[in-house]
Amino acid sequence: MNKPLILRTLGLVLLCEAGAMLPSLGIALYFKEHDYQAFAISITLVALIGFALSRTRLTSNEVGYREGFIIATGSWLFVACLGALPYIISGAIPGFIDAFFESMSGFTTTGATVLCDIEGLSKSILFWRNLTQWLGGMGVIVLTLALIPSLKIVGMKLFRAEVPGPAKSKVLPRVAQTSRELYKLYLIITGAEIVALKLAGLSWFDSFIQTFGTVATGGFSNKNASIGTFNNPAVEYIIIFFMLLCGINFALHFHALRGNFRPLWKDPETRLYIFIAVTACLLIGFNLITAMDYQPGTAFRQSAFQTVSILTTTGFATADYNQWPAFSQAVLFLLMFIGGCAGSTSGGIKNVRYLILFKSASRQIARLIHPKAVIPVRLGRDVISEELVESVQSFFFLYFALLLASTVIIAAMGIDLLSSIAAVAATLGNVGPGFGAVGPAANYAVIPAPGKLLLAFCMLLGRLEIYTVLVVFSTRLWRS
Repeated sequence: MNKPLILRTLGLVLLCEAGAMLPSLGIALYFKEHDYQAFAISITLVALIGFALSRTRLTSNEVGYREGFIIATGSWLFVACLGALPYIISGAIPGFIDAFFESMSGFTTTGATVLCDIEGLSKSILFWRNLTQWLGGMGVIVLTLALIPSLKIVGMKLFRAEVPGPAKSKVLPRVAQTSRELYKLYLIITGAEIVALKLAGLSWFDSFIQTFGTVATGGFSNKNASIGTFNNPAVEYIIIFFMLLCGINFALHFHALRGNFRPLWKDPETRLYIFIAVTACLLIGFNLITAMDYQPGTAFRQSAFQTVSILTTTGFATADYNQWPAFSQAVLFLLMFIGGCAGSTSGGIKNVRYLILFKSASRQIARLIHPKAVIPVRLGRDVISEELVESVQSFFFLYFALLLASTVIIAAMGIDLLSSIAAVAATLGNVGPGFGAVGPAANYAVIPAPGKLLLAFCMLLGRLEIYTVLVVFSTRLWRS
């Protein structure tokens, strides 16, 4: 195992994190907030650790997927731990476990929070809180690959370990080029939403904050009542559009931006994703009209917002859906287990896995009728390899096994069953708010400290899609 390369790469990632804290320091100085000291200290500490690790002398350029998995998991743990420093030093979140939970929730774009009075925080802390989501949306390693050409040696290994989805596709031949182009697209979408929200009536600061939470499909807001605070239909529709947009594979956006819309229109996963969003929106909308006497306009606006927010694992809210009819809650609960598309900023299981699982199940039924027939699993015109089919099947098993085990552990800590399963499902799927005690009008402060650590681990598992994290615990990985 090439340990010097691992340490050097982790150091470069931390140097990028230290640089990412600079805008928050600038905001603290501009608004004359005392939290500038917290950011100055945090930047210094993170930069020193990063610099020390980045100076590790390489003895070999040999690299394999083992190094990629360790760097990916290690990077996310390091940035989450050190990203908690501004919360702790400023006193915004004094305890390490709570601060780590908030930091991990930000970087993994989960959106779960332990904060009760978000609006009481300084602008610089709020900006850092949401910037962590924006950085985590496309991936901290993808950002590092885009900024540091020297990492081309381990590029594809890291790209495969971090980018969500069962199939890892590059938009350009080189990984560094792919990373830069993805971030350019990310910046374009970010800028477009900031301007749109400003035109809809939000301040520049509010526009930046809500945009960071939207394009990363993270869901952190600077308001206690989330997007519902603004009570602005135009703002809600803009956010719905961008949540939907960012739940689609960014490789398809890359081609569409260059005038080639065919891959986007023909993509089976995107079609399923849109179909699920529209169907769920209509079902909940009609349920709100018939069961709660909502006006059609209000019913479908709130239905569309909550549906898209949970499907894309964003976690914004404009209503307390804990008060909605059981049918609407059941639909939203099911959406927590779907997520967006592979290669998007969304979390969750991903639509493409459901497509592959359905195709695989259909093939098994066909084989019972025609035992000797050779029936490949197809996604559109592409034949899916048996290795990928098996990977998807085992992913489902691991996902729900972890869900059940973690739910039992959280319930053993005195949390009611609904809140326990909702908390685990919301963190493992990177959704954020759940149901019951962790619903949209509540937070995760009620969870005991050991439970917060477990849920933070679930966030990491969900963001790196289980395998990348669990492989680090395999003894085979460390034999060398």
